[in-house]
Amino acid sequence: MTLFQTLRLQSDVLRDAGAITPVMLTALTTAFVFCIDNGTFWSIASDVFSGHALSFAGYMLAVFSLTLALFSLFAFPWSVKPFLIFIVILSAVTSYYVDQLGVIIDRDMIQNVMVTTLAESRHLITPDFVIHVLVRGILPALVIAWVRIRRHGRIRTALVPVLTCVTSLALAAGLLMADLKSYSSILRERKDFMSSYQPGAPVVGAIRYAKMMSRTANVVVTRIGTDATRGASYAAKGKPLLTIVVAGETARAQNFSLNGYGVDTNPELAKRPVVNFGNVSSCGTATAVSLPCMFSKYTRADYSYEKGIATENVLDVIRHAGLNVVWWDNNTGDKGIGKRIATRSFTDAQDPQYCDAGECMDGVFMDALETFADTITQDTVLVLHQMGSHGPTYYLRYPPEFERFKPACNTAEFKSCTPQEITNAYDNTIAYTDHILARTIDLLAAQDRLSTALLYVSDHGESLGESGLYLHGSPYFMAPEYQTQVPMILWMSGSFKDRFGIDQTCLAGQTDKALSHDNLFHSLLGMLDIRTVERNDDLNIFASCKTKQKVAANEG
Repeated sequence: MTLFQTLRLQSDVLRDAGAITPVMLTALTTAFVFCIDNGTFWSIASDVFSGHALSFAGYMLAVFSLTLALFSLFAFPWSVKPFLIFIVILSAVTSYYVDQLGVIIDRDMIQNVMVTTLAESRHLITPDFVIHVLVRGILPALVIAWVRIRRHGRIRTALVPVLTCVTSLALAAGLLMADLKSYSSILRERKDFMSSYQPGAPVVGAIRYAKMMSRTANVVVTRIGTDATRGASYAAKGKPLLTIVVAGETARAQNFSLNGYGVDTNPELAKRPVVNFGNVSSCGTATAVSLPCMFSKYTRADYSYEKGIATENVLDVIRHAGLNVVWWDNNTGDKGIGKRIATRSFTDAQDPQYCDAGECMDGVFMDALETFADTITQDTVLVLHQMGSHGPTYYLRYPPEFERFKPACNTAEFKSCTPQEITNAYDNTIAYTDHILARTIDLLAAQDRLSTALLYVSDHGESLGESGLYLHGSPYFMAPEYQTQVPMILWMSGSFKDRFGIDQTCLAGQTDKALSHDNLFHSLLGMLDIRTVERNDDLNIFASCKTKQKVAANEG
């Protein structure tokens, strides 16, 4: 052996001494993520396995082995670093929202994230979030990028990851089978358990979201309600109609004083002749799901994203009946509901009074609404999609003069605020919504040449720290009522009630009845006396409250 060969061999030995195999790097990274980024998962595990240390150890080792088995499929020299860097950064990001805010990252949450605007998402990038991701994601990623990978022959390089996968799967199967009955029972009863596992839950959610989107890439929309016609209420030529449907955002029923909340968040609506429905549940817990569902013909039990985008909605049916239908948006878009009607976005309005950096308070609607009402010559339905109470920056949803409940949390860093400060800020948003609705009602009431009505219903509710949960978007099976109970409020002018023969006293008798977003499709058609085979009067809250016999006789 020559001197050169000897020196080269020594160099190779020294280099390999500081190197690590792809499988070992994968195992160490998996262990890091498993232990560091799963605070909620470990907390739930310690609760469900309390007093059963052996079962606890067996299950956690099984989960680790399953994760390692999947990750080892990427444990090749050319793929291991990019994959593991992605995993540690992903886990750092998702663990922040799971551990700090109680948010579950499933398919619906990923769908919600995908339609979130930059202006909305920037409020979630807080200093605490940045530090969390830096320490748990970026720094570990730099370590992964820095370490040297030990290379072997082609056969060993190909076989070791596969053998690791098979061995890990076998170990996991053996551990789970050892106490399968107990583990199965736990997973059935505590669905929040594996939903909190990082990065398993978000990865599975992303796969499910990708499959859902691929199935609907070339969807053809089915027309419904093409038989829709106006009922007897339209026989006599009367005033043009203006019906405003306000799609609220993140308003929970529990914080409306109209529903008995101890804080006076509805001082203005309380002075107006509204019908307040106090027992209404939402279709979902996030806008991307709940908004299209509430306008669809499907009940929550039947609704799916695929059905929603493949079928026309109630606004299309109203349009088929010959009414003018318009959508105004001050949120993240109409989620496809307004594809076939006129739409207008207010999020980029240049209004210094209400707008700042890509977001506007809901007062931005008011001047435009007054102008719009003056131009109406035909029966019209206008949908206002609010910014409402969207968090975490509640303090940006109302003008300074509406900070009635103090001290209010004036940051997106909830840990910097007391529970009362968070609630105060949220209550201020509800009080501002109360003001906007009351102001809209007053505008409608002043329209002598129009027959007017307003129906308000929120898309979903909000958690304010109860049981460690914040914001919204929890899977429906585990979502608290704070996220699923929503306000619904109706106001009608005298001419509107007379024209459609609606008995408001009768409706007031239904205020405690269990209602939901399932009722909106059919109730809008019933309220506006639109006849179609698509209307189901079992879900029409107006069906039993018509005073004119001629209207009732001509319906259906």
